[in-house]
Order: sequence, then structure tokens, then C-alpha cells
Amino acid sequence: MGLWPIVDHIAALRERPVIAFCTHSHHDHAGGLYQFDKRLGHSAEAKIFAEHTRENTVTDLLDPAVIKTAPYRGFDGTIWCYPPAPLTRLVTEGDVIDLGDRVFQTLHLPGHSPGSVGLWEAESGLLFTGDALYDGTLYDHLYHSVPEKLCDSLRRLRELPVSTVHAGHYKSFDKFRMQTVIDEYLSGQRSMLCPRSRTL
Repeated sequence: MGLWPIVDHIAALRERPVIAFCTHSHHDHAGGLYQFDKRLGHSAEAKIFAEHTRENTVTDLLDPAVIKTAPYRGFDGTIWCYPPAPLTRLVTEGDVIDLGDRVFQTLHLPGHSPGSVGLWEAESGLLFTGDALYDGTLYDHLYHSVPEKLCDSLRRLRELPVSTVHAGHYKSFDKFRMQTVIDEYLSGQRSMLCPRSRTL
């Protein structure tokens, strides 16, 4: 959420330049983006990263009680919103993120939000999904969520030869669990909206 500095801690993990690839603009994923010099995200949410509000970053849904330690004196979680973080590079479907020793492909996975993106490493089968997919009830009820597009994104992910999914929330999981979660969502079991059957 960006309430505390994290850049130095991340930089200490490896002596390599650090870039921030942000899966979407919601406060719990993009709050610390302003701390990085290189900021990657999808064009569909570029304006939100740069000109956000509590509503378009869904910060208005934040329960201030989850913040157990205030980051500074006078902090008020009822009015807080993360600082502007204009993207320095726009990414879209198929863009390659080459780290030298690893190569990822950008996947556009709209539905949870219009600019939701993930990263796919074909060589290892690793998939980073942000909030497009995780092992829980999927948030498809936000003001810019489109459940029909989320269904399409999930159907697409279901066909990938995944080894491990690293999601934006909860524990990582394997291909079998991924397919189970997707099938349950498509049948209405993991939707924040009224359960309704969706054709697989």
C-alpha cells in the first residue's frame, strides 16, 4: 500500500536495477508505486495511476482498522490515498519483459479491472496473476469490474501449461488448483456478485 518505504528493501535482495511492474491500480497493489523510478502498467489504467481518487483506486472500500500501526503522526485512513505514480512505460498484451536471465510475457487480463495484467514465464510455467485470479472469492463487483471479461480472461488462463500460480492474494497454487478455482468461479461459486451459472 506504500505506507512505508520499500524500495531499499527490495534493492537489497539483488544487486540489479529495480523496476515496478504493477498488475493494476487498486490501492493494495499500487500504493507503493510512486517510490520507484521505473513504473510499468497497462494503458487502460494509466490515467488512474496519475490522477487517482479514493473511488477509482477503490481506497474508499478500505477498512482503516486493518492498518494496525499508523505510518506517521496524524495519518487518517478514512481520507488517505496513495501519491500520484504516472507510468513510465505502458505495457500491453504480448510485451516482453526481458530480465537477462529470465523472460516474461505480459498478459492483458481484464475483468477485475480494465487494465489488469499478469506475467507469464513460458520456460518455467510460472504465472503471476495479480487479482485476475487467486484462491478466494474473486472481486468482480467493483465500479470498473466487468464479470463477462473476467470470465474470458479466466478461460484463457485455464488453457495455459501452468506449473505455479503466484497470485495477488493468498498462497500460490498449481495448475490443478487453478483449474478448480476457475471452474468454481465460472459456475458462480466464487463471485462477489449474486451466484449465477456461467457456461464453461
